[in-house]
Amino acid sequence: MPAEPAEDRSLSPYTGRTRAHWEATADSLLAAVAPYATDGGALYHLPGNRPSASGRLSDGLEGYARTLLLAGFRRDEKVLERYADGLAAGTAGVWPRVESRSQPLVEAASIALALRLTRSQLWDRLDDSVRQRAAAWLGDALKAEPWPNNWELFPVTVGGFLADVGYEPDLSRAVIDRGLERIEQWYLGDGWYTDGHGRKFDYYNGWAMHLYPVLHAWLGDDTRLLDLYAGRLEAHLADYARLFGGDGAPMLQGRSLTYRFAATAPLWLGALTGRTPLAPGETRRLASGALRYFLDRGAVDADGLLTRGWRGPDEAFLQEYSGPASPYWASKAFVCLLLPPDHEVWTAREEPGPVERADAITPVRPANWLIQSTRSDGLVRLHNHGSEDARYDPYYTRLAYSTVTEPSPSYDNSVIVGGDASRTGIVPLGVGEGWAASRHTVAEGVAVAGLVVARGAVEVRGHLVSGAAPGAPVRVTGWAARDGARSELHAAHGLSGAGTSLDGLPEAAEGTTGTDASLFVTLVRLTADPDPRPLTDLVSVRVTPAEDAGPGAHDLTVTWAPGDEATFRFTASADPDTPSQDGPETGPREPSRGPSPSVFVRTPQSGEASADADADPPGEGNGPWADRTGPRGRAGERPTPSG
Repeated sequence: MPAEPAEDRSLSPYTGRTRAHWEATADSLLAAVAPYATDGGALYHLPGNRPSASGRLSDGLEGYARTLLLAGFRRDEKVLERYADGLAAGTAGVWPRVESRSQPLVEAASIALALRLTRSQLWDRLDDSVRQRAAAWLGDALKAEPWPNNWELFPVTVGGFLADVGYEPDLSRAVIDRGLERIEQWYLGDGWYTDGHGRKFDYYNGWAMHLYPVLHAWLGDDTRLLDLYAGRLEAHLADYARLFGGDGAPMLQGRSLTYRFAATAPLWLGALTGRTPLAPGETRRLASGALRYFLDRGAVDADGLLTRGWRGPDEAFLQEYSGPASPYWASKAFVCLLLPPDHEVWTAREEPGPVERADAITPVRPANWLIQSTRSDGLVRLHNHGSEDARYDPYYTRLAYSTVTEPSPSYDNSVIVGGDASRTGIVPLGVGEGWAASRHTVAEGVAVAGLVVARGAVEVRGHLVSGAAPGAPVRVTGWAARDGARSELHAAHGLSGAGTSLDGLPEAAEGTTGTDASLFVTLVRLTADPDPRPLTDLVSVRVTPAEDAGPGAHDLTVTWAPGDEATFRFTASADPDTPSQDGPETGPREPSRGPSPSVFVRTPQSGEASADADADPPGEGNGPWADRTGPRGRAGERPTPSG
């Protein structure tokens, strides 16, 4: 294996890593997979006793395609020669055909992107017969129907290459236009896409929804499309950069987490296009920090192969589509090697990332997330009041995630009603400066309106449970702390219990429902500070009945240690006709489907403070109790067809 370069703490004081380390990592990964290539090099059968749902042949193709993509970014001509041999063998009848909604469609995109990146080094040197076979094999992707999510971009990526080499140019351009048009319905503004219908926010924003259109425009030298898609990427990075902890760890949320440092791809892509809010040294610090985080924690085994898991091998992080070579989607991180050695992203001194500069509470409106970070311990917490994908629970529907915890089988960050921890049908109720809220369904007829208010490392969480039978047990859990962090949870209203967790099991507070909707409030903290101030010295809460708003309504006032406060109203119904002392509650609502508890935030009036002074444009909302019905995303710009 290639030798590890020496650290450079002068240029890279945070990570010690330079471009040479990225090159060496790429070389090591490529060398390690070489012994697992079949005769001819068409398939790479990596070890593992758990094939994907697509089967061994597809998994072998995945091994070829994803490591070819790495070779495409590395652009080592000797390595590319073995992949040229594999291309010739694979298209001679070894590879499975590309069909609608099949895994080979995914891998065709990696192959096409690699060929486009290395056209003069690989494609142009192939025999004409091999080029014809390869184009025909890839051409099936133009006719294949993708799943309605990030898969729409796989035919786009194949079409971009085939159009360049003159294969079915009219069809290729039509497929490109169709795919780019389809993803518009999922663009919600401020740089954020949902991965298909619904509210699926995760790393596919960066390593798919942004990466493929931006690279397509960049490789095609299409300034109009590049301005559109790189502009969206730039907006995305303003939030995205905040999802990395001080130890380099990316946020542990969403599916396909075994792709690990692929999470750095959008950071590098911003530098490549010159459309990034990050300084060059900050980009490298975040990306190299993430690479080092994984390499130092078992992401690569003794044979130099990427394992399936997050830190080390761990099947809890796998999905049915995860084969032995799936982790090599991490190859996308090496888009950084398209940046020449003299680019300022490599020559600038590393600068601190967002979490290392100052404490921050950042609302992400399209996703209805609240990002909470603390400088002293480098921890980042993500409060989830808008993302849901029940297929891949528990990585989407917990109330919160962080860079130092992972979802617990004991249901951390959950509201458990009558023994049911379900959280489905998540409806965003808004996000503002220091708070986020949502409603979800526990079971038929039972719903919860949830609120988090955050400052520093401290959280106040409120949950209004509606529709449960009187006397139903309610259990509210906090963080499952580990790796030197500690979790605290204190019952503040409607519950009993308090404790501190260090062992990966969440603390819990318990109570029971009343005859009307019942409010439960906890004080919560996740911290790695060795001697934090007591929670009750930092925040207090007051709950009063809001009788003017109907049965089960409550006002929750949060008072921080300096004395400033914010008040939130919980109601058992979001019915627009529900009266309040100060006038009707306003805003669009979905048709009622059983209980619809809601949360409203006090807006400024008569000198009162507000938790959400900047949440809405002037004039929106009606009266001092303005309904926060959801984030207002900027309308997506629509690209002009490319031909």
